[in-house]
Amino acid sequence: MQSIKTAQMVREITRQFPLSQNVQNALLKINREIFVPEGFRHLAYSLDALPMGASQWISSPLTVAKMTEYLQCEGADNVLEIGCGSGYQAAILSCLVRRVFSIERIEKLLNEARLRIKTCNLSNINTKLDDGQKGWSAYAPYDRILFSAVATTIPQEIFEQLQIGGILVAPIQKGNLQIITRFYKHNHSITSEELDSCIFVPIQNGIE
Repeated sequence: MQSIKTAQMVREITRQFPLSQNVQNALLKINREIFVPEGFRHLAYSLDALPMGASQWISSPLTVAKMTEYLQCEGADNVLEIGCGSGYQAAILSCLVRRVFSIERIEKLLNEARLRIKTCNLSNINTKLDDGQKGWSAYAPYDRILFSAVATTIPQEIFEQLQIGGILVAPIQKGNLQIITRFYKHNHSITSEELDSCIFVPIQNGIE
């Protein structure tokens, strides 16, 4: 039953946003119900963001699909995610790359995400409790970096952890708008392009 509902969800997403076969396959592999708080399981496959405690939200599957597609994971070996949240985005990425490193600043959310990841038998996701804006230098450089919270700017420290030729995707606050922005790291410069509007919770400092 879950796989039928997942397939329907993926079809609904592709009607709104074109997805590569790789990203579709990743979405089909992960049981979204596991990542949604119990009281919202009946809404697991709707294309809406859902509350998950600690004033945080689990992104809409449409948003997760878009962010994943924009990250262009083809050929990437490792991804750093800033803002683990429910763990759902990390789970999708784990189907596309060899290693995922995901940072969460709220301990309660991280513990719940770790349990869900374990339930799914995903052994290639590494998680850490920390302020995501520092990144995770121990395993840098990363081929891809994904922000799962909106930032006003990307810290230089994060760009330093991105591989030359690597891609970083982040929602960036511009006035009243949030814009999904894709950054490319070249030998001596960073270039960027604006892709789409979005709604994410703001990135916060420190650990909770």
